[in-house]
Amino acid sequence: MDYVLFVKNYSAITGIPVNLITENGPIYSSLSEQLNIPPTSSVPLYPADYNPEFRFVSPDIVFGAVKIETTDQYIILGPVFSVPITDAIVREYLHDSATPLKYKEILAEALASIPRLSHAQFCQHLVFLHQCVNGKEITAYELMQQRAPQQLKQNQQHVKLITDNMENNRTHNTYRFERELFQLVQNGNAAALQDFLTANTLELEEGKLAQTPLRHTKNLFIVTAIKTAMLGAIPGGVGVEKTYQLLDLYIQECEKLQSIEKIQALQYSMILDFCQQAGETKIPDGISSEIYACMNFIRTHTNDTISVDDVADSIQRSSSYTMKKFKEEMGFTIGSFITRCKLEEAKSLLTYSEKSLAEISNYLCFSSQPHFQSLFKKQYHMTPLEYRKKSQKL
Repeated sequence: MDYVLFVKNYSAITGIPVNLITENGPIYSSLSEQLNIPPTSSVPLYPADYNPEFRFVSPDIVFGAVKIETTDQYIILGPVFSVPITDAIVREYLHDSATPLKYKEILAEALASIPRLSHAQFCQHLVFLHQCVNGKEITAYELMQQRAPQQLKQNQQHVKLITDNMENNRTHNTYRFERELFQLVQNGNAAALQDFLTANTLELEEGKLAQTPLRHTKNLFIVTAIKTAMLGAIPGGVGVEKTYQLLDLYIQECEKLQSIEKIQALQYSMILDFCQQAGETKIPDGISSEIYACMNFIRTHTNDTISVDDVADSIQRSSSYTMKKFKEEMGFTIGSFITRCKLEEAKSLLTYSEKSLAEISNYLCFSSQPHFQSLFKKQYHMTPLEYRKKSQKL
């Protein structure tokens, strides 16, 4: 099969970006071809324990991969998004893909044109691609089990409990359980949420919500989604508009499903998604919201020439106030943090890309390549090339 032609056609039909890569680098990128920009040399992900596999660059940016088992090639599907594209998402994608800032405007337009998909819908695409290129069948439900097989097993047990309760007309009080669950979502701690669900049966219903188990499960999903959004996500700091967009998407996806098992899998994915979204807004202890905003501004502008004035402008404060407050809370200066973030980004590019030292220095806006090399050696006690050789052997 001509896999380049195959991924080209798939992207044209679905509107989803598709890449064909090997461990040695990219072969084809539909997004790069569409925008007439060089394909990134960074490899976004490789399947580890699963084929196909999906991973989250962030709660908003999702990729998937299908290993073509008779070759050394991978089909990388994505990025896809479950929420509207914002400037922050565009910048995050630019940063993660090491795409030069000059492409920001055309990239933003292209990303906005990608169809919005829930995690469950995206799984269906990966399942279909896996069947096409490998001739193997896997269900979307099985693929979603990658995220939490134990929790999904408990969801199945809960479905049986729902059915038993309906048949025997029994109800039970879930107030204390729900209060703890939604507090965990609000806190944004996905690991704690998973531990909680491991230790508890998922009790998210009280009484009979419909005449049939399927309709009951859908109604229960809708009630749970609304509660998770209103009592967990929004109080946890997720934007109201973003929360409603996700809520609408999940409810629409639920209504399409005709299997209680799949609805329960989607329910777990929905709760964890809202928890991860809330976690993205959390401020570490001991750091004010202003300084946390400064840190995020710097991290997402490593490929810009940024100054203390730029950082201060991002929080609408004076430079003197920002410098003093940053030093008081962090123990080091804004300038040193800017340099540290740029050097950490350089380490990633040295490991996962084939960019030359000159390209990395230019991309991260160092004043010169010798200056970049000098700062790198001072920070890590080895030259950039020594670090590349060491890291790529690991």
